[in-house]
Amino acid sequence: MTLYDWPRAAAFGRVIPKNKIYEHAGANSALKDLFVRDVDQIVWSHKLAPETVNLAATKQVAEIQVFRVTTRTAALDREVLRAIDKAIAFPLIFEVVHAKRIKLMATYKRQSLNSRGEADSARWVVGDYFEGDWLPEDAPRAPLPVALDMGALYERLLEPLVAGQTAKLATGMAEAPQAPFITAEPEEIVSLGDRIARAEAIQRQAREVERIKARLSREKQFNKRIAINAELRAAKQELERLTSSGHAGYPGSAMTDV
Repeated sequence: MTLYDWPRAAAFGRVIPKNKIYEHAGANSALKDLFVRDVDQIVWSHKLAPETVNLAATKQVAEIQVFRVTTRTAALDREVLRAIDKAIAFPLIFEVVHAKRIKLMATYKRQSLNSRGEADSARWVVGDYFEGDWLPEDAPRAPLPVALDMGALYERLLEPLVAGQTAKLATGMAEAPQAPFITAEPEEIVSLGDRIARAEAIQRQAREVERIKARLSREKQFNKRIAINAELRAAKQELERLTSSGHAGYPGSAMTDV
């Protein structure tokens, strides 16, 4: 996994009070409790924009914001990140910090389309969150990936997270090494959105396999265990199909408006 050496010109360094997130995300009491339990500090650390990274804005990506979230627990609830994404009307990259370790997290965030197929800057679509491995907080950082514009930069920042998490699910290893992003063959060029749709489908199916395994472990009746085992075999076969299907036939992604 790669940590990035964000440009000095992009440094912002503004601490964001939790109540500002509550206000803009419409937080209820349960969400506020998650912030109190999980979050120590939120810092809007960098603003990647045309004037700070010398790349042209696109219709979908005018800027990319980097938020550094210092947590009180290693298991940060995704609803905390979703609330911050809801409050900030730009694509976000999160640096999550806990106990002198750091990892990147992000969701594929884009403007929703209205009935005329035009981007609606007031509505954003987000999906599942992708994350890298924990690294020492002082781990070496790499320069930003080469890109032609802000939209391409956003994709280049997301691609390793998507590829790495998909590889983990495909191998069934919780801490498998993050796979480098491999560009598809020229005749099979696939958009980032399609790659993410596949990754999210794999995530959902992996969760389904774990859910069935849990049911099986609790069930004591022999006849019911036989039925659950059959269900588990079918779920595993579907997961295998998704992880070995290459770039064809991606299922639709589970994305929601925020």
